[in-house]
Amino acid sequence: MKVLITPRGFANYGLDQVERMKSKGLEVHYNATGKAYTHEEFKALAKDADAIIVGVDKMDREMMEGCPNLKAVCKFGVGTDNIDLDYAKERNIHVGRCVGSNSRSVAEHVLSMMFMEAKNLYTSVRDVKHHGWNKPTGREIYGKKLGIIGFGMIGKYLAEYAYGCGMEVYAYDAFAIAEETARQYHAQISTLEDILTDCDYISLHVPLLESTRNMISTEEFKKMKKDACLLNAARGGIVDEEALYEALKKKEIRSACFDVYSSEPPREDDKLLTLDNFLLTPHTAARSMESEQRTCAMSTDIILEQLIGN
Repeated sequence: MKVLITPRGFANYGLDQVERMKSKGLEVHYNATGKAYTHEEFKALAKDADAIIVGVDKMDREMMEGCPNLKAVCKFGVGTDNIDLDYAKERNIHVGRCVGSNSRSVAEHVLSMMFMEAKNLYTSVRDVKHHGWNKPTGREIYGKKLGIIGFGMIGKYLAEYAYGCGMEVYAYDAFAIAEETARQYHAQISTLEDILTDCDYISLHVPLLESTRNMISTEEFKKMKKDACLLNAARGGIVDEEALYEALKKKEIRSACFDVYSSEPPREDDKLLTLDNFLLTPHTAARSMESEQRTCAMSTDIILEQLIGN
């Protein structure tokens, strides 16, 4: 049986897991090119695969129809918006996720973006490298209010870190948050409305669903404080980027720090990239050496369980 692995992280951090699969009698093809596969390359490599460990590669119905042997797919991460789950269910293809493998890494990245924005780190380093010696005044995050929208493991870890920095933490989730859980992670249970109107920093940690697409748009920006900072390390598409551009340009909010975007990479002429109060990292929040190793191991566990039962 053949396993196809598309994420480049396996070549750097998962070769021991490749050998583990091979020791179980599986044929393993992993991406050692250093580049993402094109969709056509992906389809050609996947056509005889029994299982696929997939990153952000698009697995739509048409692609999976060309994989008659496919029994299992494991997302190298958590979000499955690139996988046609309905068709996978129709075909009885198991879809696994590496829940929790990169949660701390993402939470740390969000905290880093908060400091980068508050202390003007990006613009200061950029200016010095261009022989400037400006001294912008930053702000402390101590005592500020952080609102976390989506209180899964990433949100919980972020709450823990932010509390350690002296922030007031407020949490909202579409599902009820247990009082005990909120206390454990030093958060106060809140409403979405109160987070939007009261918090200095608002961090998004929800999946991309039809119910969450553009959940932050023009009306939500109007409710936010004028010095609010919006953070998104969840999924592109959760924030209406046209509305965000207008809100930042008109200074309805102070800034936005994103690790995800609706089109990755963004177009070179994208308007948001022209704004100094919009900071974007290239979808790297989940990528740390430790999280890559955990995700390689967890995805391997899932595939072995589905193909050979151990």
